[in-house]
Amino acid sequence: MRALALALPEDVPSVAVIDEVPWLVEQDREFEGALQAIWDRHLSAKPVMLILIGSDVSVMEALREHGRPFFGRAARLAVNPLHPADVQAVTGLDAADAIDAQLITGGFPEVVQSWEPGMTRQDFLDASLTNPLSPLLMSGELTLLSEFPEAGRASAVIGAIGNGERTFSTIAAKAGGDAVLPSGTLSPILNSLVAKRVVAVDNPLSTRPDTKNRRYRIADPYLRFWLAFLQRGLPQIERGRGDLVTARVERSWTGWRGRAVEPLIREALGRMLPNDEWDGTEVVGGWWNRQNNPEIDLIGADRAPVAGTVHFVGSIKWFGTGVFGRHEYDELARSVLAVPGTTAETPLVAVSRCGVALGLSLAATWGPEEILGAWR
Repeated sequence: MRALALALPEDVPSVAVIDEVPWLVEQDREFEGALQAIWDRHLSAKPVMLILIGSDVSVMEALREHGRPFFGRAARLAVNPLHPADVQAVTGLDAADAIDAQLITGGFPEVVQSWEPGMTRQDFLDASLTNPLSPLLMSGELTLLSEFPEAGRASAVIGAIGNGERTFSTIAAKAGGDAVLPSGTLSPILNSLVAKRVVAVDNPLSTRPDTKNRRYRIADPYLRFWLAFLQRGLPQIERGRGDLVTARVERSWTGWRGRAVEPLIREALGRMLPNDEWDGTEVVGGWWNRQNNPEIDLIGADRAPVAGTVHFVGSIKWFGTGVFGRHEYDELARSVLAVPGTTAETPLVAVSRCGVALGLSLAATWGPEEILGAWR
């Protein structure tokens, strides 16, 4: 740090970048104090922009907390992945297929750039899964190795959630192997993963508080795809049988996509609302009971985590073919009164990949173009 202070000029603007800051903090407990001392005594008086980079968000945010040496000396800038409209611009896909590409790539630029314009989803997977060093394969492995260098219980918990386990009890059973993982062990692991933004937590949204039915999911779409399909397929890909992994993706794609797209659609509606039609809708979530019967895809409300008013109840139909029809509408209408805060007059809405049938009493509908438009 002293050498850096001496090397930077006094009269010419310069930029200094320090990468892997979370690793530095973990390896050297004096790093933060040294950084503060050098900044205060030398660097702050020079025309320098000091950029500190780290992918562990919880550690980077902690650097700016009150009581830490570097408090009050830095501004936070989150560098997010590309959003779905960006992915569409790079890949040249239509709206529905661009959303598929978002679910596969997560918007990571290196992975998105390997999706050549004009490639279908099958083309992209065929090309990526025949090359063990493709960005689609390597990025997930490198991410987990950098965040969790030692395989252990945290990795087992991530694997369980990535393979579809959503509740505390099922995660404990899956991650524990031969024995259920004790609550005292699993709870701090989940709390750490949530703090690191690796895992997201969803709670049912209604006018009644409910923290016992929380659901866990992998926060990043790309890592969710990688854990579900690619991680266990790496040995097959390395021996030249990427076709087996591609076939596995195709067999499960429709069902997996239907669940994976839900957070993205809720985020899109959250960006679009409130608007003139839904002027009080500030949050969009979902609702379920312990038995997931019913499980409501969309709840529009005035606030969270406990709503004052439920503005609409909705369903997502994101299959490859088939419109949102009478069957889906009747199922939604039967389920609406199960949600605390609803009445028979609560408006019904739908999001569909392939359109909506005529004659349904829906207050609003959205398709791929509208969902993608939330980021334009």
